[in-house]
Amino acid sequence: MRFIPLIVARPEVQMAIDEAIMRARIEGKVPDTVRLYTFSPSSVTIGRFQSVVHDVNLDEARKLGIPVVRRVTGGGSVFHDEYGEVTYSVVVGEDYHPMLRNVESSYRYLAGPLVDALKELGLEAGFSGLNDIVANGKKISGSAQTRRKGVILQHGTFMYSTRVEVLGRVLRVSKAKLADKGVSSIWERVTTLEREGINLSRWEAYELLKESFFSAFEPEEGGLTDYELELAERLVEEKYGNPEWNESR
Repeated sequence: MRFIPLIVARPEVQMAIDEAIMRARIEGKVPDTVRLYTFSPSSVTIGRFQSVVHDVNLDEARKLGIPVVRRVTGGGSVFHDEYGEVTYSVVVGEDYHPMLRNVESSYRYLAGPLVDALKELGLEAGFSGLNDIVANGKKISGSAQTRRKGVILQHGTFMYSTRVEVLGRVLRVSKAKLADKGVSSIWERVTTLEREGINLSRWEAYELLKESFFSAFEPEEGGLTDYELELAERLVEEKYGNPEWNESR
């Protein structure tokens, strides 16, 4: 397995890189890959099948200079705070481990290093529902995945210092969804390391996760290939940087 060190970039670039790695892995051009990255500027990504208008407050996002990009994976809308969130991404063949054949167990297997990292910090952490991770009972991470031709792409958040008030302004979270979780506001539902009394810098959060993924998968550090970079560039142009993709249902 290959590990790609921290990349800081715009959302359309990050989403294009994830898909480029997946395509290259399907074609047998690259090994299974794990990477950690952050968005700059702060961004919103939405699930493959979501309605932008329904799930994002576009006026607020524009006001705050927050771009919105559609992912190739399912799941809900996510606020990626450049000052408080690290994203992980794993591209792996379904035959890498028996737990990857089942959707629920695959989420747990691939996001397991996040739970380990939280426990390392002394927090009570575990999985909730299909794809959420909770710390002291509140959501601190969510993941999404897609599968193609025997290859999984799974990516997700790690909120070390996300500004929950900004998250609440740009994402439309329905009262029904909150009620389903037994809470009345986003503040009761979501947490960050900072809100749990642990203050980490971006670099410290990155190093914590890197160490955890290295413990779990023992990858070797490497870089993106020219093929992946060229493919990512094309995907930015044709897809992730294109309003037709981002604003379609």
